[in-house]
Amino acid sequence: MAVNSRLSGLRDREPAERRRLVAESAGVDGDVLSPLDPEAGLTVAQADHLVENVVGVIGIPVGVATNFTVDGRDYLVPMATEEPSVVAAASNAARMARGHGGFRTSTTGTVMIAQIQVVDAVDPDGARARILEARDELLELANAQDPLLVSLGGGAIDVSVRVLPTGTGAHVVTHLHVDVRDAMGANAVNTMAEALAPRVSEISGGRALLRILSNKADLRLIRARAVFDREMLGGEEVVRDIVHASAFATADPYRAATHNKGIMNGITAVVLATGNDTRAVESGAHSHAVREGRYSALSRYEVGADGNLVGTLELPLAVGLVGGATRAHPTAQAAVRLLGVQTAAELAAVVASVGLAQNLAALRALSAEGIQRGHMTLHARTIAASAGATAEEIGQVAQRIVADGRIRIEHAQAVLEELRSGR
Repeated sequence: MAVNSRLSGLRDREPAERRRLVAESAGVDGDVLSPLDPEAGLTVAQADHLVENVVGVIGIPVGVATNFTVDGRDYLVPMATEEPSVVAAASNAARMARGHGGFRTSTTGTVMIAQIQVVDAVDPDGARARILEARDELLELANAQDPLLVSLGGGAIDVSVRVLPTGTGAHVVTHLHVDVRDAMGANAVNTMAEALAPRVSEISGGRALLRILSNKADLRLIRARAVFDREMLGGEEVVRDIVHASAFATADPYRAATHNKGIMNGITAVVLATGNDTRAVESGAHSHAVREGRYSALSRYEVGADGNLVGTLELPLAVGLVGGATRAHPTAQAAVRLLGVQTAAELAAVVASVGLAQNLAALRALSAEGIQRGHMTLHARTIAASAGATAEEIGQVAQRIVADGRIRIEHAQAVLEELRSGR
């Protein structure tokens, strides 16, 4: 069954009804999404097997972003985030791209890097040459550590070596390139690096110290592109101002930090929902933002030949579908089933598309109306709940404080008291 990500009126339904409609549109059985109900999700007993010293679990809202078409296929995208407006903004931006084919992506593959640091080598350049001469031997030794990965078409594929000047002398750093296929890859590459370290030490004549993956996954880049409709954005002037805002973020690291945070609002939400490593993805993204020696924007925006807005995004994205919490966490399993992705590369394509959509939505809000208007309107429901409103009262309180233009908790409390006294 083909997924239809265009779901109108979803926000007007109750959560249980939303789950039913989302499951139906995604072509999965309704029970698949039951772990998204806290009563059926991660238990303390299950959590106790995931991390140490467990005392409980924490709930994060999981919303579903709609309207996404990525590489010709529709997706309903689970997003775990506590920040209001993120899910709605991503959905709205995806709608603006939908009529122009949605999002298109490309990738450099699923290769991760393991680093082996050697110190105290007498002849660092000679050591580098000797390690490269032993390339085939080292690859064979690395692949012997994970025959399953090799049988799936992955495994160690190359070796590179750098002589790195440091404050404690020249270090010889060996990079092992490993195609990790559908895994995030940390365990696989770390195991290989541990196995290679004694031999690299012997060849180099130095002492192997650190042997661990790098989260600067620049051999695992994902690129996303979309055309956003000029009229839906608000016209030619808004398009032009978004391009100016993009240029500001490209040139200025102070602006770039917040610009990229908007991208990560979308990316981190999907990464978290699917049980992937948010810190690894975030560190990889920010290391890529400074690859030219200055922190800059990860995305770019231009005016296309037809006057529509063209957005592009490139970043490393190490996500997987096997191992870790993705397989052990019931909510993560439900999120992956809802997405219906079959490979890590497909998951990365969706994640990057959400990041681009989220970024565009923020730029449009900044350029067209100011970020606070839309964000605070959605935040009003959180304020109403914080003021003590019940589920039945939240909508009324939120509507009133928005209308009054005073979206603050003390005003919400006063409105709530007035509402209750008038019953």
